[in-house]
Amino acid sequence: MDLRDKRALVVGLGKSGVASALFLKSRGARVTVSDSKPEAELRNEILLLLEHGVTVETGGHGDRTFRGQDLIVVSPGVPFDAPQLIQAREQGEQVIGEIELAAQFLPGPIIAITGSNGKTTTTSLVGEIIATGNFPTLVGGNIGTPAISFVDQAGPATWTVLEISSFQLETIAEFRPKIAAILNITPDHLDRHKTFANYVNAKARIFENQRSDDFTVLNGDDVNTADLADRVQAQLFWFSRKREVEKGACVRGAHIYFRDGDRETGIMPLAELPLKGAHNLENVLAGVLIGTLVGCQPEQIRHAVQTFKAVEHRLEFVARAAGVDYYNDSKATNVDATIKALESFPANIHLILGGKDKGSDYAILNDLLKQRVKRVYTIGAAASKIESQIRGAAEIEHADTLENAVRKASETAVAGDVVLLAPACASFDQFQSYEHRGRKFKELVHSLVMARSN
Repeated sequence: MDLRDKRALVVGLGKSGVASALFLKSRGARVTVSDSKPEAELRNEILLLLEHGVTVETGGHGDRTFRGQDLIVVSPGVPFDAPQLIQAREQGEQVIGEIELAAQFLPGPIIAITGSNGKTTTTSLVGEIIATGNFPTLVGGNIGTPAISFVDQAGPATWTVLEISSFQLETIAEFRPKIAAILNITPDHLDRHKTFANYVNAKARIFENQRSDDFTVLNGDDVNTADLADRVQAQLFWFSRKREVEKGACVRGAHIYFRDGDRETGIMPLAELPLKGAHNLENVLAGVLIGTLVGCQPEQIRHAVQTFKAVEHRLEFVARAAGVDYYNDSKATNVDATIKALESFPANIHLILGGKDKGSDYAILNDLLKQRVKRVYTIGAAASKIESQIRGAAEIEHADTLENAVRKASETAVAGDVVLLAPACASFDQFQSYEHRGRKFKELVHSLVMARSN
């Protein structure tokens, strides 16, 4: 892609939008950025872009801004069906996302990992495994560092491991990962995708450009994921914690194995896994499989898994106060993620639920709530909807804010109980991000511990 003197528009000034604008400018494009947020909320980003000669539009998207562009790069937070983008495509303008832009320039193989849950943990683990295998490795995408930022760091032998969201997959064109993995698919982001079928189809785009010398990795235990097998054109490998597979990673007895037809390799005993919960066993199986496909040796994979630390905001132990354990799973932004968090504890849970609703059905939680949860503390904009759908399954305390929820839970919980933030919702009603929400939860818990120690 020749960018010199091309007119390029970047829509959305998140991390990937800023990185895309700076990259395009560095390649000689004439760059404009447009964001609907007011100027006051984007002061730092604006100053950085202006220093590099990028034109900035804030407070809305002007129709004229979108006309006559050679390339439009859309940030993941911007709906692909926004009127200006529909009109741009109708006029023949090229509209892509930052992931597609990066893929045009990254010189080495790409590993792309998506799924409703477990993406960040698995992406981080895969990065650790491949690095332990002594391969040049970069880790980013939806996990933090935009893929476009890696172009100048990567070489032909560098494996770029990317967490990819459904929003990012909406805007690909020729994106072709060497290894594409779908961990699971459960209802999420229906406020944006409208239907579950649309969401599934967005996830399936991760392997649509692969060829016979590439690899697709699917979860054999997840029906929605397994149903995509007929669409795969690459070499298909499975991971499963429930059954043995002919090609892929699986559990037999108390050990993890990699199998490829008649060839079987023992990787490690389950007793050595450092991560809590059945869902994390699935994440490890996916990591073992991908690492093996890259060429890592069993002892290297085993060491990387043994030493892997849980990712922040993913079932993260925060503290123990008066015999009560506090866990931060702020990344549990959908119902299925909350189910996985609840399944990690046998009983006596005080659960904090709520935030910005994404069109979810919270009644799915009711059986687990009855079995394992002492009390639910509801917060945020979705509180009333959640309360109406789980009423009768557990005691409910309308807490409104996270501060109130932590305080009320700490007053009610007794030694041996667990206070769990696993909200099943997005964070954007009261917080800037799930990370912001998780950090606030940890601050509140640590303040509580300090107060009780004085």
